[in-house]
Amino acid sequence: MDRLIRKFRRHLLAWLHRSRSGSVSFVRQLSYKEIKRATDDFQRTIYSSSRGAAYRAKFQDGGVSLVKEVSAIDEEEEIFYREVQLLGRLHHRHLLALKGFSMGHKRLLVFDNIENGSLKDHLNDPLKTPLDWRTRLQIANGVVAALEYLFLFNEPPMYHVSISSSNIMLDENFTAKLSDVGLLNYSGNCIMAPHPSCSKDCMDQECGNIIFQLGVLILELVTGQSSEMEGSDLIQWIQESRFRNSIHKMIDPDLGNNYDSRELKNLLNVAKLCIKPRDKPAFSIPQLLRYLQTKVDIHTLQN
Repeated sequence: MDRLIRKFRRHLLAWLHRSRSGSVSFVRQLSYKEIKRATDDFQRTIYSSSRGAAYRAKFQDGGVSLVKEVSAIDEEEEIFYREVQLLGRLHHRHLLALKGFSMGHKRLLVFDNIENGSLKDHLNDPLKTPLDWRTRLQIANGVVAALEYLFLFNEPPMYHVSISSSNIMLDENFTAKLSDVGLLNYSGNCIMAPHPSCSKDCMDQECGNIIFQLGVLILELVTGQSSEMEGSDLIQWIQESRFRNSIHKMIDPDLGNNYDSRELKNLLNVAKLCIKPRDKPAFSIPQLLRYLQTKVDIHTLQN
């Protein structure tokens, strides 16, 4: 099956290259002053990662955007422009769309549409409207669908992806949007995929990290508990051989009894499979998506 997927991917990528060669979404260059004003002098921090901080921004058009400071890119402008070009080509309903950038005092990327803030806000803030079970399933499905798109339907296929409730944004319809995405390797003046001689090891390690993060995220969606410090308490719980006996104690009280028990158990099985040694993942991203669609009725939840 995986061989068939790889063959299909080659043909699809060739078709995409022919059909959209040279096409990039319009990405506007914004002034540093404009972004500084929209972020209230960079005071509205949403999260920080190895690639830099992210800020909430409100521009004059009234839209709520996410501004990312890119700190992991080399000093050469050509590399940053290449990053902008490649991010501008990403098109998926579960990825934040790049709409602008700035080359001022900081290198900044501007993404649309975070009307409802981060997933973490809605899980941890008692003043926010609780997320129902259907929405949580949609978020899990959306994150995995975005990963499949990034790994299978892009060239180069390897992207740096960080998954946490802090950097998953929600639009006005509570559709999940991955926000911490970038190219994995930087070499010279070009952004490149891993060298062929080590691509298998790099793929295993990066996929292992991403799948592990996804498992922690699922636990957070189910329990409503924080995943700070990689969710050590949640991980210890899911790894226990008799964790099923304590499921009722771990479910987010905001859910009440408004969830499907079969879907809950299957989703926790996915989390348990994800929380494995990171260097050798037990399954691929496409396999994980197929399992979710088979065991959890989230394929019927699309708007």
